[in-house]
Amino acid sequence: MAFELKRAPGPSAPFRSLEQMGVAELEELRLLLRGGSVIDWRRLEFTAAAEVDAFLRLNLFDLDDSRDDRRLRAILGQAVDYLRNAFGYRVAAPVAAPEDVRDVFLLASGALEPKKYRRIACVVLKVMHVIHHLEARELLFRTPIREADLADRVHRRIMAEAERMKASGMPIVEFAGSVKGRSSLVTKLLAKKESVAAQVFDRVRYRIVTETTDQIAPIVHHLARHLFPFNYAVPGQTQNSLVRFADLILGHPQGSAVAAQLQLPPDLEGRDPAAPRNEFSGKDYRVLNFVVDLPVRIDDLMSPLDPMADELGRIVFSLVEFQVVDRATARINEEGDSSHERYKRRQLKRVLRRLSRGLVVPKKRKRGGS
Repeated sequence: MAFELKRAPGPSAPFRSLEQMGVAELEELRLLLRGGSVIDWRRLEFTAAAEVDAFLRLNLFDLDDSRDDRRLRAILGQAVDYLRNAFGYRVAAPVAAPEDVRDVFLLASGALEPKKYRRIACVVLKVMHVIHHLEARELLFRTPIREADLADRVHRRIMAEAERMKASGMPIVEFAGSVKGRSSLVTKLLAKKESVAAQVFDRVRYRIVTETTDQIAPIVHHLARHLFPFNYAVPGQTQNSLVRFADLILGHPQGSAVAAQLQLPPDLEGRDPAAPRNEFSGKDYRVLNFVVDLPVRIDDLMSPLDPMADELGRIVFSLVEFQVVDRATARINEEGDSSHERYKRRQLKRVLRRLSRGLVVPKKRKRGGS
Protein backbone atom coordinates (compact mmCIF):
# COMPACT_ATOMS: atom_id res chain seq x y z
CA MET A 1 0.00 0.00 0.00
CA ALA A 2 1.49 3.35 -1.03
CA PHE A 3 0.80 6.71 0.61
CA GLU A 4 0.24 10.00 -1.19
CA LEU A 5 0.56 13.63 -0.18
CA LYS A 6 -2.82 15.25 0.40
CA ARG A 7 -2.24 18.69 1.88
CA ALA A 8 0.33 21.45 1.81
CA PRO A 9 1.27 23.00 5.18
CA GLY A 10 3.58 25.98 5.52
CA PRO A 11 7.32 25.79 4.84
CA SER A 12 9.70 24.01 7.18
CA ALA A 13 12.70 25.44 9.02
CA PRO A 14 15.65 26.65 6.90
CA PHE A 15 17.86 23.99 5.36
CA ARG A 16 21.22 23.83 7.14
CA SER A 17 24.25 22.79 5.18
CA LEU A 18 27.03 20.60 6.56
CA GLU A 19 29.29 23.64 6.91
CA GLN A 20 26.80 25.24 9.32
CA MET A 21 26.67 22.27 11.69
CA GLY A 22 28.42 22.28 15.03
CA VAL A 23 29.61 19.41 17.19
CA ALA A 24 26.17 18.70 18.69
CA GLU A 25 24.52 18.41 15.29
CA LEU A 26 27.30 16.25 13.88
CA GLU A 27 27.11 13.90 16.87
CA GLU A 28 23.37 13.48 16.30
CA LEU A 29 23.91 12.90 12.59
CA ARG A 30 26.62 10.36 13.29
CA LEU A 31 24.31 8.37 15.55
CA LEU A 32 21.94 7.87 12.61
CA LEU A 33 24.65 7.21 10.01
CA ARG A 34 26.33 4.67 12.27
CA GLY A 35 23.37 3.04 14.01
CA GLY A 36 24.77 3.78 17.45
CA SER A 37 23.11 4.24 20.83
CA VAL A 38 22.89 7.24 23.15
CA ILE A 39 23.51 4.84 26.03
CA ASP A 40 27.17 4.86 24.94
CA TRP A 41 27.44 8.66 24.88
CA ARG A 42 29.62 10.49 27.41
CA ARG A 43 27.91 13.87 27.35
CA LEU A 44 25.20 16.02 25.81
CA GLU A 45 25.74 19.31 24.00
CA PHE A 46 22.92 21.59 25.17
CA THR A 47 23.95 25.15 25.94
CA ALA A 48 20.64 26.77 26.99
CA ALA A 49 17.18 25.89 28.31
CA ALA A 50 15.62 26.81 24.95
CA GLU A 51 17.60 24.02 23.27
CA VAL A 52 16.35 21.53 25.84
CA ASP A 53 12.78 22.74 25.24
CA ALA A 54 13.16 22.09 21.49
CA PHE A 55 14.52 18.60 22.17
CA LEU A 56 11.70 17.77 24.58
CA ARG A 57 9.10 19.04 22.10
CA LEU A 58 10.53 16.66 19.51
CA ASN A 59 10.03 13.92 22.09
CA LEU A 60 6.45 15.27 22.44
CA PHE A 61 6.90 16.69 25.95
CA ASP A 62 5.70 20.23 26.66
CA LEU A 63 6.90 21.59 30.00
CA ASP A 64 4.20 24.27 29.89
CA ASP A 65 1.78 21.40 30.44
CA SER A 66 1.88 20.47 34.14
CA ARG A 67 1.04 16.85 33.27
CA ASP A 68 4.15 16.54 31.10
CA ASP A 69 6.34 18.16 33.74
CA ARG A 70 4.93 15.76 36.32
CA ARG A 71 5.52 12.81 33.99
CA LEU A 72 9.17 13.73 33.38
CA ARG A 73 9.76 14.10 37.11
CA ALA A 74 8.18 10.67 37.67
CA ILE A 75 10.58 9.12 35.15
CA LEU A 76 13.47 10.99 36.80
CA GLY A 77 12.44 9.66 40.19
CA GLN A 78 12.37 6.08 38.91
CA ALA A 79 15.82 6.49 37.36
CA VAL A 80 17.28 7.85 40.59
CA ASP A 81 15.71 5.05 42.63
CA TYR A 82 17.14 2.47 40.23
CA LEU A 83 20.67 3.87 40.49
CA ARG A 84 20.51 4.13 44.27
CA ASN A 85 19.11 0.62 44.75
CA ALA A 86 21.06 -1.24 42.04
CA PHE A 87 24.46 0.43 42.47
CA GLY A 88 24.31 2.45 45.67
CA TYR A 89 24.90 5.67 43.70
CA ARG A 90 24.71 8.95 45.59
CA VAL A 91 22.62 11.12 43.31
CA ALA A 92 22.91 14.72 44.49
CA ALA A 93 19.75 16.82 44.95
CA PRO A 94 20.43 19.17 41.97
CA VAL A 95 20.18 16.08 39.73
CA ALA A 96 17.66 13.98 41.67
CA ALA A 97 15.21 16.80 42.44
CA PRO A 98 15.99 19.89 40.31
CA GLU A 99 13.87 23.02 40.53
CA ASP A 100 13.66 22.92 36.71
CA VAL A 101 13.78 19.48 35.10
CA ARG A 102 15.69 20.99 32.17
CA ASP A 103 18.63 21.48 34.52
CA VAL A 104 19.39 17.76 34.37
CA PHE A 105 20.02 18.07 30.62
CA LEU A 106 22.15 21.19 31.09
CA LEU A 107 24.16 19.57 33.87
CA ALA A 108 24.76 16.56 31.61
CA SER A 109 26.08 18.99 28.99
CA GLY A 110 28.40 20.79 31.37
CA ALA A 111 26.43 23.99 30.76
CA LEU A 112 25.55 24.47 34.45
CA GLU A 113 27.64 24.58 37.59
CA PRO A 114 28.83 22.63 39.40
CA LYS A 115 30.53 20.67 36.59
CA LYS A 116 31.14 17.76 38.95
CA TYR A 117 27.52 16.68 38.43
CA ARG A 118 27.90 16.22 34.67
CA ARG A 119 28.67 12.51 34.79
CA ILE A 120 25.92 11.51 37.19
CA ALA A 121 23.42 13.64 35.22
CA CYS A 122 24.42 11.74 32.07
CA VAL A 123 23.92 8.41 33.83
CA VAL A 124 20.51 9.46 35.12
CA LEU A 125 19.36 10.57 31.66
CA LYS A 126 20.42 7.26 30.14
CA VAL A 127 18.28 5.38 32.63
CA MET A 128 15.39 7.80 32.06
CA HIS A 129 15.66 7.12 28.33
CA VAL A 130 15.20 3.38 28.88
CA ILE A 131 12.43 3.71 31.47
CA HIS A 132 10.39 6.05 29.28
CA HIS A 133 10.72 3.68 26.33
CA LEU A 134 9.74 0.63 28.39
CA GLU A 135 6.68 2.28 29.89
CA ALA A 136 5.59 3.69 26.53
CA ARG A 137 5.68 0.15 25.16
CA GLU A 138 3.55 -1.07 28.05
CA LEU A 139 1.11 1.79 27.47
CA LEU A 140 0.77 0.75 23.82
CA PHE A 141 -0.12 -2.80 24.86
CA ARG A 142 -2.72 -1.52 27.32
CA THR A 143 -4.32 1.05 25.00
CA PRO A 144 -7.11 0.16 22.55
CA ILE A 145 -5.46 1.49 19.40
CA ARG A 146 -5.25 -0.56 16.23
CA GLU A 147 -1.92 -0.87 14.46
CA ALA A 148 -3.45 0.67 11.34
CA ASP A 149 -4.67 3.71 13.30
CA LEU A 150 -1.23 4.20 14.87
CA ALA A 151 0.39 3.93 11.44
CA ASP A 152 -2.04 6.55 10.13
CA ARG A 153 -1.07 9.01 12.88
CA VAL A 154 2.59 8.41 12.14
CA HIS A 155 2.05 8.82 8.42
CA ARG A 156 0.18 12.11 8.74
CA ARG A 157 2.94 13.53 10.93
CA ILE A 158 5.74 12.42 8.62
CA MET A 159 4.09 13.55 5.39
CA ALA A 160 3.18 16.92 6.87
CA GLU A 161 6.89 17.52 7.47
CA ALA A 162 7.66 16.18 3.99
CA GLU A 163 5.42 18.80 2.46
CA ARG A 164 6.93 21.54 4.60
CA MET A 165 10.38 20.49 3.41
CA LYS A 166 9.29 20.57 -0.22
CA ALA A 167 7.56 23.93 0.25
CA SER A 168 10.85 25.30 1.62
CA GLY A 169 12.65 24.29 -1.56
CA MET A 170 14.78 21.55 -0.04
CA PRO A 171 16.49 19.34 -2.65
CA ILE A 172 14.06 16.42 -2.44
CA VAL A 173 13.21 14.55 -5.62
CA GLU A 174 10.97 12.03 -3.89
CA PHE A 175 9.50 11.51 -0.41
CA ALA A 176 7.13 8.54 -0.37
CA GLY A 177 5.89 6.03 2.19
CA SER A 178 4.79 2.42 1.96
CA VAL A 179 3.61 -0.38 4.21
CA LYS A 180 5.00 -3.87 3.69
CA GLY A 181 2.25 -6.28 2.60
CA ARG A 182 1.40 -9.56 4.35
CA SER A 183 3.18 -11.71 1.74
CA SER A 184 6.35 -9.61 2.01
CA LEU A 185 6.26 -9.85 5.81
CA VAL A 186 5.97 -13.63 5.71
CA THR A 187 8.83 -13.87 3.20
CA LYS A 188 11.06 -11.56 5.24
CA LEU A 189 10.52 -13.48 8.48
CA LEU A 190 11.10 -16.82 6.81
CA ALA A 191 14.32 -15.54 5.26
CA LYS A 192 15.72 -14.21 8.55
CA LYS A 193 18.21 -16.32 10.46
CA GLU A 194 16.41 -15.37 13.67
CA SER A 195 13.14 -17.00 14.69
CA VAL A 196 9.88 -16.35 12.86
CA ALA A 197 8.79 -14.15 15.76
CA ALA A 198 11.70 -11.76 15.14
CA GLN A 199 10.79 -8.09 14.90
CA VAL A 200 10.32 -6.53 11.49
CA PHE A 201 11.76 -3.03 11.57
CA ASP A 202 10.77 -1.95 8.08
CA ARG A 203 7.03 -2.68 8.19
CA VAL A 204 6.51 1.05 7.56
CA ARG A 205 9.16 2.63 5.33
CA TYR A 206 9.74 6.07 3.86
CA ARG A 207 11.94 6.55 0.83
CA ILE A 208 13.66 9.88 0.33
CA VAL A 209 15.57 10.73 -2.84
CA THR A 210 17.81 13.82 -2.95
CA GLU A 211 19.34 15.52 -5.96
CA THR A 212 22.95 14.72 -5.03
CA THR A 213 24.83 12.56 -2.53
CA ASP A 214 26.18 15.54 -0.56
CA GLN A 215 22.61 16.61 0.23
CA ILE A 216 21.80 13.38 2.09
CA ALA A 217 23.51 14.29 5.39
CA PRO A 218 21.80 17.71 5.70
CA ILE A 219 18.41 16.16 4.91
CA VAL A 220 18.89 13.47 7.57
CA HIS A 221 20.02 16.15 10.04
CA HIS A 222 16.89 18.17 9.30
CA LEU A 223 14.68 15.14 10.00
CA ALA A 224 16.47 14.59 13.32
CA ARG A 225 15.79 18.18 14.34
CA HIS A 226 12.21 18.53 13.10
CA LEU A 227 10.57 15.11 12.81
CA PHE A 228 12.02 12.45 15.11
CA PRO A 229 14.31 12.63 18.16
CA PHE A 230 17.81 11.33 17.43
CA ASN A 231 17.90 9.52 20.78
CA TYR A 232 15.34 6.99 19.57
CA ALA A 233 17.30 5.80 16.55
CA VAL A 234 17.27 1.99 16.82
CA PRO A 235 20.83 0.78 17.50
CA GLY A 236 22.30 -1.77 15.10
CA GLN A 237 19.62 -1.25 12.44
CA THR A 238 21.50 1.17 10.17
CA GLN A 239 22.83 0.07 6.80
CA ASN A 240 25.03 2.75 5.35
CA SER A 241 27.04 2.20 2.18
CA LEU A 242 26.54 5.74 0.93
CA VAL A 243 27.70 8.41 3.41
CA ARG A 244 30.99 8.11 5.31
CA PHE A 245 31.13 10.20 8.47
CA ALA A 246 34.90 10.61 8.12
CA ASP A 247 34.35 12.23 4.72
CA LEU A 248 31.87 14.67 6.26
CA ILE A 249 34.46 15.75 8.81
CA LEU A 250 37.11 16.13 6.09
CA GLY A 251 34.74 18.34 4.12
CA HIS A 252 33.81 20.51 7.10
CA PRO A 253 35.57 23.93 7.21
CA GLN A 254 36.43 23.38 10.90
CA GLY A 255 36.98 19.66 10.47
CA SER A 256 40.14 19.38 12.60
CA ALA A 257 38.63 21.34 15.49
CA VAL A 258 35.38 19.37 15.29
CA ALA A 259 37.20 16.02 15.18
CA ALA A 260 39.04 16.87 18.39
CA GLN A 261 35.71 17.40 20.21
CA LEU A 262 33.93 14.25 19.03
CA GLN A 263 33.09 11.57 21.59
CA LEU A 264 34.45 8.83 19.30
CA PRO A 265 37.38 8.88 16.81
CA PRO A 266 36.28 10.28 13.42
CA ASP A 267 37.58 7.19 11.58
CA LEU A 268 35.86 4.69 13.89
CA GLU A 269 33.34 3.60 11.26
CA GLY A 270 36.17 2.40 9.03
CA ARG A 271 37.51 0.18 11.83
CA ASP A 272 34.18 -0.78 13.36
CA PRO A 273 31.42 -0.56 10.73
CA ALA A 274 27.72 -0.33 11.49
CA ALA A 275 25.23 -3.14 10.81
CA PRO A 276 26.25 -5.42 7.92
CA ARG A 277 24.66 -4.94 4.52
CA ASN A 278 21.55 -6.87 3.59
CA GLU A 279 22.67 -10.29 2.35
CA PHE A 280 20.09 -10.27 -0.45
CA SER A 281 21.19 -6.93 -1.91
CA GLY A 282 23.33 -6.80 -5.03
CA LYS A 283 27.04 -6.15 -4.55
CA ASP A 284 26.74 -2.69 -6.11
CA TYR A 285 23.61 -1.69 -4.20
CA ARG A 286 24.20 1.46 -2.13
CA VAL A 287 21.83 3.11 0.31
CA LEU A 288 21.40 4.70 3.75
CA ASN A 289 18.77 2.86 5.81
CA PHE A 290 18.06 3.65 9.45
CA VAL A 291 15.21 2.92 11.83
CA VAL A 292 13.70 5.20 14.46
CA ASP A 293 11.05 4.69 17.12
CA LEU A 294 8.80 7.67 16.49
CA PRO A 295 6.92 9.03 19.53
CA VAL A 296 3.15 9.46 19.12
CA ARG A 297 0.76 11.25 21.52
CA ILE A 298 -2.48 9.41 22.35
CA ASP A 299 -4.10 11.92 24.74
CA ASP A 300 -7.41 11.60 22.89
CA LEU A 301 -7.60 7.90 23.76
CA MET A 302 -7.23 8.50 27.49
CA SER A 303 -9.46 10.18 30.02
CA PRO A 304 -7.91 13.27 31.67
CA LEU A 305 -8.41 11.51 35.00
CA ASP A 306 -7.12 8.11 33.86
CA PRO A 307 -4.55 7.00 36.47
CA MET A 308 -2.68 5.12 33.73
CA ALA A 309 -1.66 8.49 32.27
CA ASP A 310 0.30 9.31 35.43
CA GLU A 311 1.62 5.76 35.65
CA LEU A 312 2.74 5.34 32.03
CA GLY A 313 2.31 8.72 30.35
CA ARG A 314 0.51 9.60 27.12
CA ILE A 315 3.22 8.74 24.58
CA VAL A 316 3.70 5.52 22.63
CA PHE A 317 6.25 4.62 19.95
CA SER A 318 6.02 3.31 16.40
CA LEU A 319 8.93 1.86 14.41
CA VAL A 320 9.64 3.58 11.10
CA GLU A 321 12.42 2.93 8.60
CA PHE A 322 13.87 5.70 6.45
CA GLN A 323 15.69 4.89 3.23
CA VAL A 324 17.69 7.81 1.84
CA VAL A 325 19.51 7.85 -1.48
CA ASP A 326 20.50 10.35 -4.18
CA ARG A 327 18.92 10.40 -7.65
CA ALA A 328 21.87 8.86 -9.52
CA THR A 329 22.33 6.06 -7.01
CA ALA A 330 18.59 5.36 -6.97
CA ARG A 331 18.73 4.82 -10.72
CA ILE A 332 21.73 2.47 -10.47
CA ASN A 333 20.04 0.54 -7.66
CA GLU A 334 17.24 -0.42 -10.05
CA GLU A 335 19.56 -1.85 -12.68
CA GLY A 336 20.92 -5.37 -13.12
CA ASP A 337 21.96 -7.33 -10.05
CA SER A 338 20.95 -4.49 -7.70
CA SER A 339 17.33 -4.33 -8.86
CA HIS A 340 14.46 -5.06 -6.52
CA GLU A 341 13.38 -7.94 -8.75
CA ARG A 342 16.76 -9.66 -8.32
CA TYR A 343 16.63 -8.91 -4.57
CA LYS A 344 13.26 -10.63 -4.19
CA ARG A 345 14.41 -13.56 -6.31
CA ARG A 346 17.41 -14.17 -4.02
CA GLN A 347 15.25 -13.79 -0.93
CA LEU A 348 12.60 -16.24 -2.19
CA LYS A 349 15.29 -18.73 -3.14
CA ARG A 350 16.57 -18.64 0.46
CA VAL A 351 13.04 -19.09 1.85
CA LEU A 352 12.31 -22.08 -0.39
CA ARG A 353 15.61 -23.69 0.59
CA ARG A 354 14.88 -23.24 4.31
CA LEU A 355 11.30 -24.48 4.02
CA SER A 356 12.24 -27.62 2.08
CA ARG A 357 15.39 -28.52 4.00
CA GLY A 358 15.22 -32.17 5.10
CA LEU A 359 11.75 -32.63 3.62
CA VAL A 360 12.56 -33.54 0.03
CA VAL A 361 11.92 -37.27 -0.54
CA PRO A 362 15.01 -38.87 -2.12
CA LYS A 363 14.60 -40.64 -5.43
CA LYS A 364 14.42 -44.43 -5.36
CA ARG A 365 17.46 -46.29 -6.56
CA LYS A 366 17.21 -48.15 -9.82
CA ARG A 367 17.37 -51.96 -9.73
CA GLY A 368 20.92 -53.16 -9.98
CA GLY A 369 22.32 -49.79 -8.94
CA SER A 370 25.07 -49.45 -6.39
